[in-house]
This record gives sequence, structure tokens and C-alpha cells, in this order.
Amino acid sequence: MSSKRSLVRRTATAVAVTAAAVLALAACGGNGGTDSGNRSAGHGAHDGATASAAPSAPAPAPAGQGQHNAADVAFAKGMIPHHRQAVEMADLASTRAENAEVKKLAAEIKNAQDPEIKTLSGWLASWSEQVPAEGAMDHSAHGMAGMMSAQEMDRLKNASGKAFDTAFTELMIKHHEGAVTMAKTEQTAGSFPEAKTMAEAIVTSQSAEIARMNKFLGRS
Repeated sequence: MSSKRSLVRRTATAVAVTAAAVLALAACGGNGGTDSGNRSAGHGAHDGATASAAPSAPAPAPAGQGQHNAADVAFAKGMIPHHRQAVEMADLASTRAENAEVKKLAAEIKNAQDPEIKTLSGWLASWSEQVPAEGAMDHSAHGMAGMMSAQEMDRLKNASGKAFDTAFTELMIKHHEGAVTMAKTEQTAGSFPEAKTMAEAIVTSQSAEIARMNKFLGRS
């Protein structure tokens, strides 16, 4: 009887030890899985946060975009026919003017404004804007600041000698004053750097030419 009780106790002890071992292993396995899961979840969350925090690089703006505005377009479209008329007036001086100073001024005006017409036309083309057509100045530019009327142009074409010198100077002063007004508008309202630089040059050069012409007329 004693040996049976001893066997039962040993068997119970072994079962208890085995059960404890099984529980311990289960606990270790559970913790390990949880830790691994936590680490994996944490890593995933970290990666997600990193990805969302990283700023995306802005797409480059198309060439020529955002550099000009409506005022720049208006300046170019207005100044082209304005310059064309000044060049037409200057061309008349080569055969009709008598005063050497008037002839010199007319040549300077043409040499300055011809290249500007080409530059202004190039800007409009690069902006996909229509360049004013040749010969359209009398219609599209009617009423523009300083532009000569058809009657004023006829008066100039029919004059010669001293009468031409006086008419040319008086009309060109008016014409230049209109250009200066247009250029000052571009300086304040435009955004295209090269157009604003041209506008500044027009204000400076044509204001000086106005002073020269006023002096020729005895107004200063």
C-alpha cells in the first residue's frame, strides 16, 4: 500500500512539473509573438509616418510661365504700333528736315526703336500672344497715348524744310509723352523683368529727348 501511494505521488509530481513547463513555454511563446508583432507594427507605423512627413518635390513650372502678366502683354501690344509710327515719322526726316539736329534726333529715334519692336514682338510670340499686324496701327492703336491721327501724319508728310522741323518736333514731343505714360504704367503694373527694364529705359531716354525738342522749339 505504501509503495502505491509513493507511485501516485511521483506521478502527480511529474504531471505537475510537465504542466508547469508547458505553461511556461506557452507564456514565452505568447510574449515573443506579441513583442514581434509590436515591433513589426511599430516599424510599420514609423515607416508610414516617415513617408507621410517627407514633402513631395514640387513639379517644375513650364518654361516662361508665371513670368509675365496682362500688363506686360498690353505694354508690348501697345508699344509695337507706337514705335512703328515713331519710326515712320523719323524716316520722313531724312528727306524733309532742314535742321541737322532734327535729322540727328530722328536717326537716333529709329535706331533705338527698331530693335525694341523686334524684342517686343519676340516676347509676344513666346507668350503665345498675337503680334500687332503691320499697317494696323491706324485702327487698332486709335486713341492710344501720343499716337498721331491720320490728319497729323498727313500734315507731317506734306511739310518740308523749317515747317517740317517744327511739325516733327511738336508731334514727336506729343508722341514721346504718350510712350513715357505707357512705360510708367508698365513699371508699376508689369511683372516681366525685361519689359520693366525696357520701360525704365524708355522713360529715361524719351524724357531726355523731350527736353532736347523743347529746347529746339525755344520752350526751355
